[in-house]
Amino acid sequence: MINNKKVVVVLPAYNAALTLQQTYTEIPFDIVDDVILTDDHSTDNTVEVGKSLGIQHIIVHEKNRGYGGNQKSCYNKALELDADIVIMLHPDYQYTPKLIPSMVYLIANDVYDVVLGSRILNKGARKGGMPLYKYIANRILTLFQNILMGQKLSEYHTGYRVFSKKALLSIPYQDNSEDFVFDNQMLGQLCYANMQIGEVSCPTKYFPEASSINFSRSVTYGLGVLGVSIKYFLHKNRLIKSKLFNSI
Repeated sequence: MINNKKVVVVLPAYNAALTLQQTYTEIPFDIVDDVILTDDHSTDNTVEVGKSLGIQHIIVHEKNRGYGGNQKSCYNKALELDADIVIMLHPDYQYTPKLIPSMVYLIANDVYDVVLGSRILNKGARKGGMPLYKYIANRILTLFQNILMGQKLSEYHTGYRVFSKKALLSIPYQDNSEDFVFDNQMLGQLCYANMQIGEVSCPTKYFPEASSINFSRSVTYGLGVLGVSIKYFLHKNRLIKSKLFNSI
């Protein structure tokens, strides 16, 4: 715990058997109280590796629900365990767990409601091997989103995020997509709910075992992101009503 706040790490996994142990062993258990592994119907032995590591909370999907669906299970279980702070960490070791203390303390001390690990600050993305087309798309989409959503974030597309209980309870994340655009929808909702969002510079690593979506899925994701931003702008200015933000 930190400041009497329960800290829970959630690991949304799909075929993460080769990297799960490396990710898990770097989690700072001096401040982390629980770990939740959610396996999205992997075809490898991710679940067996999780059990061998002693992870007590393992959720196994009977069928593949998708990246967003996997996260929904993670957050539901974390709130069920009465977590005060929830760290969403990819178990593919693309993001280092060593940043958890820095990110968590910002929430535990009531500085921010949400903290993102930014790959863009300090040029971490390209140094870590992010493909050039993804980097360019990231910068264009982020600029577009900052303009339409009135924010000044360095990126909206990181998979390393820390949430307060207040932030998770403030948005209807259960109604979001079960695909990759879930992350962006969630962040848009948090902005709309006026949650205070901070960023920490985060190095990242691209390697064969790390998860990554292909070009066609990236295009689909990019179009989805544009849709979230446009809906945010139109809803905020009362030009339309979007179900993404209507209940916030």
